[in-house]
Amino acid sequence: MSRPRTVLDVEGRAAAGKAARQAVPLSAHAGWAPPAGRCDPVDILQEQARDRVPELVPIRYGRMLLSPFTFYRGAAAVMAADLAPSPVSGLVAQLCGDAHLSNFGAFASPERRLVFDLNDFDETHPGPWEWDVKRLAASLEIAGRDRGFAPADRRDIVLAALGEYRTRMRQAAGMGNLDVWYAHVALEDLLERLRADADGVLSRKTLKKTGRDLAKIRTRDNLQAFTKLTEEVDGHRRIRSDPPLVVPLEDLLPPGAARSGVEHVLVDLLRSYRRSLQTDRRHLLEQFRLVHVARKVVGVGSVGTRAWILLLLGRDDQDPLLLQAKQATTSVLETFAGASRYRNHGQRVVAGQRLLQATSDIFLGWDRIRTADGGHQDYYVRQLRDWKGSADTDRMLVPGLTLYARLCGGTLARAHARSGDRVGIAAYLGKKAGFDVAVAGFATAYADQNERDHQALVEAVARGRVPAETGV
Repeated sequence: MSRPRTVLDVEGRAAAGKAARQAVPLSAHAGWAPPAGRCDPVDILQEQARDRVPELVPIRYGRMLLSPFTFYRGAAAVMAADLAPSPVSGLVAQLCGDAHLSNFGAFASPERRLVFDLNDFDETHPGPWEWDVKRLAASLEIAGRDRGFAPADRRDIVLAALGEYRTRMRQAAGMGNLDVWYAHVALEDLLERLRADADGVLSRKTLKKTGRDLAKIRTRDNLQAFTKLTEEVDGHRRIRSDPPLVVPLEDLLPPGAARSGVEHVLVDLLRSYRRSLQTDRRHLLEQFRLVHVARKVVGVGSVGTRAWILLLLGRDDQDPLLLQAKQATTSVLETFAGASRYRNHGQRVVAGQRLLQATSDIFLGWDRIRTADGGHQDYYVRQLRDWKGSADTDRMLVPGLTLYARLCGGTLARAHARSGDRVGIAAYLGKKAGFDVAVAGFATAYADQNERDHQALVEAVARGRVPAETGV
C-alpha cells in the first residue's frame, strides 16, 4: 500500500512560497534576451507542420504573416522554447499553455448563463505558472503596439493584468477549496457592476455597445450556426462548402473513391466518444443522428491540424446539433515540462480544460481513431457554438483594453488557483508590485523579439523557404 502524500498546512505552504521568492527573486523575471544558440523560430514552425495537412499549412503561414500580433498567436511553440530556461519559482499549476488575450472569451454555462473564461486548451499541460502569465503579458504589449498605443499606455495595460492576477491569487489563497472551485465570472453581473461604477471606467456609449455585444453572443448558438453553415441539397441538410475553409467530406475524396469508409471512421469516432461523457449527456447525444461531415480550418496556430464539423439532427430537421471534432497533438510544453500523464492527447485537452474552466461544454469529450497506415489520431469533441464570443480587441481604446486585461489576469489567476498551490503562489508574489514590474519589463523585451521573429517569417516566405497563402 502506498503511503499517503504529505500535505503542508497553510502556514507551511506560505513559508514555502516565501522561501521560493528568496531563491528566485521577483526581479529575476524581468527582461529577455535571446540566448546563444536560440532555435530558429521558422524551424520550430516547420517542425510543427510535418504532421499537418499539407495543403492547409500555407494558410497558417499566411495568417501569421499579417502582423506581429497574428504571428504571436501562432507561435506558442516558439515561446515555449524561449520560456523553458527562464527563472521559475518551482510552483506548478495546470497551464493553458497558450494564454494570450485572444484565447479568453464568453460562452454558455450548462445553466445557460453567459460566463467569461479561458477558451483554448490545445496546449494545456502542468508547468510553471509563470509561463502562462508571461504569455498573457506579452500578448497585451503586442496588442497595444498593434493598436498604436503609446508605450506608457501599453505598460499600464500590462500592469493592470499582472496586478489583477496577483490580487485575485492572494484572494484565492484566503478562500476555501469549494469557494475557489465554484468561482466564476458571470458577464451580466460584471456589466451591471460596470454600469454602477461611479468612477466611470467605461463611457455610457461603450457600456451600451457592450450590452448589445453580449446580447448578440446569445444568438451564436446551434440554430444560428445551422442557418449560416448549412443548406438544403436534394431535400437533405448539408454543410455548405466554402473551400478551403470548409470542405464537405465528399469533396475531399479522390474521384471515384467511396466516402463510406471515411464516414464509417467518423461514425465510430462519434459512437465511441460518447463513452467519455457523463451518462445523462450520453443519453442526450444518443437522441441525435449524424447526417453530414465537413473539414473546417480553425484559428491561427491550429491551422493544418485536422478539424471536422459534425452535423447531427434530433427531433426533426430543425433540431440541430453541430459538434467540432478537433485533432489533439502533443502539447508544445511537453518537451520542456515532461510528457503528459495521458496517453490520449484528446483526453489531455479535456482533462486540462475541466481543471482550468469554471464550467465546461456539456458535450466535451475525447476519442482516438485508427488511420489507414496503422497509426492513430487523437481528438477532442465539443459544440461548435454555444453562445461563444470573443472581445473585439482590434477596436478597443486604452480604457477598454485595460479593463479587458484586468479581466484576463483575474481569470487566469482563478484558473491556476484551481489546480496549483494558490497559497504558495500568493506568498511568492507578495503584496507589492515587484513581480508585476518585472514581468512588464519582460513583456516589452519579448515583444521586440516577437517582431524580429515575425520578420524572420516574412523573409522566409520571400525567399521561398516556406509557402504562404494570404487572404484566407
